[in-house]
Amino acid sequence: QLQASGGGLVQAGGSLRVSCAVSGFTSDYYTIGWFRQAPGKEREGVACIQNSGSVTYYADSVQGRFTVSRDNAKNTVYLQMNSLKVEDTAVYYCATTCVAAGPDADSASWGQGTQVTVSS
Repeated sequence: QLQASGGGLVQAGGSLRVSCAVSGFTSDYYTIGWFRQAPGKEREGVACIQNSGSVTYYADSVQGRFTVSRDNAKNTVYLQMNSLKVEDTAVYYCATTCVAAGPDADSASWGQGTQVTVSS
């Protein structure tokens, strides 16, 4: 199971760190992706990190502002979000995949999501 937490309300320009706690299996064997979905929009990939710690990608919209990291000893993956913008407002999910849709996404394990709201 994956459990995302750490969301909340923050002003534009602020920072927030969301966490993805993995239980039931060892996270270091898995790629973990962060995704977000805003109301009325499709789910999009934000960042993805390999089991080795190598980052697969950052979405262009968050490049330079967000940092994904993992602590395999704690079975936790983090997404540090800096310089937040109103358009970053969404429910953030973590999953054992780097893709937001398709067969790989359908077969992945997904967390329940955590709301991030950025106010102007």
